[in-house]
Order: sequence, then structure tokens, then C-alpha cells
Amino acid sequence: MELTPAAVTDEHRWVRDRADVVVPLINETRERLGELFDTTVGEVDDETYIAAVDEVFADGDVGVNVAAYVRILRELDVEGDYPGFIVDEVLGRKLASTIAGGDPLGLLAEATFHFADVAVHTDGPAGLDDLDAALAAGFQTRLPGWSWRQRDSPFDSVL
Repeated sequence: MELTPAAVTDEHRWVRDRADVVVPLINETRERLGELFDTTVGEVDDETYIAAVDEVFADGDVGVNVAAYVRILRELDVEGDYPGFIVDEVLGRKLASTIAGGDPLGLLAEATFHFADVAVHTDGPAGLDDLDAALAAGFQTRLPGWSWRQRDSPFDSVL
């Protein structure tokens, strides 16, 4: 696999065009998490998702890594699925973390990936449902809507 600027542009376009699948997954994941944590989480619309996708891909180093994860997961399939499920899980977690922006949100996105993944069943190669779950987990973590993210950290003034 070779990632050229044109290939990254193709993956960027593919992720943007996936809004009709990913945005409902983001909102479903947020609703389920909100119920578990007894909180209301803001919904995401297509425009907000697309703007976040553009922001992720605008950072060249991040964009090329996201494009690589996306391209691999789009094609990844293992006969019988189960023997290869580790690699698509690892790639999905890392994609979610990369989209979220690294730690501490990256770790949260990795955990959210597994939470989202159990509810995602996409027709196609085995890696495609992990890709959808990773996109949903990464962007739902990155985007506003959680009340705890809309306040100042109590650790902002420790220095």
C-alpha cells in the first residue's frame, strides 16, 4: 500500500461521504453512554461531523495516519473472521484514538471503540464494521456535547 497525497485525499473524501452511516452511530453511542452515565449528551449533525473530518485531515501528519488506518480497515478481511479479529480490533482502537487527538481523549476513544463496536454490523469485509465503530468512537470523543468537557478543568490553575 502506498499513501500519496492523492490517496489521502481519496480517504478523506470517503470518510466525509460516510456521514450517513457514522453520524447515526455517533448519536446512538452517545445516547447509550448517556443512559449509562445518567447524563444528556448533545447530538452530532452531518455538518459538524464533516467539519471535524476536515479538521483531522487538515493536520498532514494526523491525516496520513488516519488515511492509512481507514484504507487498511476498508480492505481487511480474514476467512472465517475470528482468526483475524485481533488485528481489526487493534487498528480500530488506534484509529479512534488518533481521531480523538491523543491522550487523554485517545484512551477514552479506545474504550468507546469497543462499546460502539458491539452494536455495529456492517456488510462487507470484516474490517469495515470496525472502521465504522472507530470513526464513531473517535469523532464522538473529539466533538463537543459532553457536559464534563464544557467546563474548566479543576487542574487548570495548579501552577
